[in-house]
Amino acid sequence: MDLPGLGSILLVGAGNMGGAMLSGWLKNGVPGASVTVIDPSPSEAMATMLAEAGARHFVALPDGFSADVLFLAVKPQLMDVVLPPLKAAVHPNTVIVSVAAGKTLSYLEQHLGQAAMVRAMPNTPAMIGRGVTGAYANPKVLDHQRAAVQSLLKVSGPVEWVPTEADIDAVTAVSGSGPAYVFYLVECMAEAGRKAGLQADLAMRLARETVSGAGELLHQSSDAASKLRQNVTSPGGTTAAALSVLMNEEGMQSLFDKAIAAAKMRAQELGG
Repeated sequence: MDLPGLGSILLVGAGNMGGAMLSGWLKNGVPGASVTVIDPSPSEAMATMLAEAGARHFVALPDGFSADVLFLAVKPQLMDVVLPPLKAAVHPNTVIVSVAAGKTLSYLEQHLGQAAMVRAMPNTPAMIGRGVTGAYANPKVLDHQRAAVQSLLKVSGPVEWVPTEADIDAVTAVSGSGPAYVFYLVECMAEAGRKAGLQADLAMRLARETVSGAGELLHQSSDAASKLRQNVTSPGGTTAAALSVLMNEEGMQSLFDKAIAAAKMRAQELGG
């Protein structure tokens, strides 16, 4: 992995998301010696990975430490406590990357000062290298810093840069929270199958494999989602009968409009 012009990476938080990112970095050629992790209680597996990679781990920021990339992967509700001590690690050439939902760049600046900053919103499939990340860079981010952040983020899947910070709240609502919507779709399909007469465990297996298989087909195909849907739908057939319910005025589109709006509003509330 190419990190042009940048040296040390400070990862704050090595939980599910931070740990997934770190694992991806190390697998893609980031030298362990260039990574420092701050986490008060890393898992045993994480501690082993850090030791084997030659990465440094601390419970708190060591004296005199400064970072070229400061990667914040802690929960939003912990930010008030975590951020103030980290200001000592920020120097004029540091780029700060936050994956905390709702926390604005203005909020980060209150704690860390004026700096090159990126807000990023990955999603949980990042843990298997199949996520997608929306990102916004403030005007202080230089081209080589943006390229380095792109390299760090893309280990978990595609990176989509958005033109305004406000767009990150919509990204959070669509893709950040989106895996939960897909998992709930599986639950609903399985429950409907049970009510249609199938054994509950069989209905769940059918729903899981159908959704994961359809997702993989979507991933591999260059066709639009609408085209793939049409390919399955024979006029007057069973799929058409189901879609006549799902696609009516009070169907899935209406529900998703409301759901995405609610998630976006909550992201804005979290940002204060």
